[in-house]
Amino acid sequence: MSLDDKDLFKDAMEDVTPLKDCANILWLKSPSTKSPRQTLEDQQLDNPLVSGFLTVVPLETPLEYKAEGIQQGVLDKLRFGKYSLDASLNLLRQPVEICRQSLYSFMLTAQHENFRNLLIIHGKGRNDDSHANIVRSYLFRWLQQFEEVQAFCSAQPQHGGSGACYVGLRKSEQARLDNRERHAKRSR
Repeated sequence: MSLDDKDLFKDAMEDVTPLKDCANILWLKSPSTKSPRQTLEDQQLDNPLVSGFLTVVPLETPLEYKAEGIQQGVLDKLRFGKYSLDASLNLLRQPVEICRQSLYSFMLTAQHENFRNLLIIHGKGRNDDSHANIVRSYLFRWLQQFEEVQAFCSAQPQHGGSGACYVGLRKSEQARLDNRERHAKRSR
């Protein structure tokens, strides 16, 4: 690059700002730009996730939850990693409040994008009062607060083992309609 090219580049990049904290979210599908999104500040004002008193989940107890009416087979397939992952969130070494905000924003985006299967990496500690286990215990509470979460469980070793969890979300109404149309065409 010549000196003039460098000056032109600096002038062109003068008002560019770095993206905020994009390293902790990995999108496996490209996000669509169908409708405008709420700003992060607007989303956090509505964040209902509780961060008060916490009952710590012992390390020996695997994270596992199945909403009422969900078949055991769905949880088993989730536990064995049979569903393809749509997106993942990395909460390693993050303060609890940042984890709370990141999870809420991530779940809203996943619902908006009609993602079904998520991976959340929370880390694992060596004892019950380690930071990773505190985040894990909060995650156990927070995920149950989302209506769209039908099940979650500890991940397979290739995805983080007991330091991560798979989350299965309910189908959106649009996905149900698409499924009905697809199956109706086959039955004709």
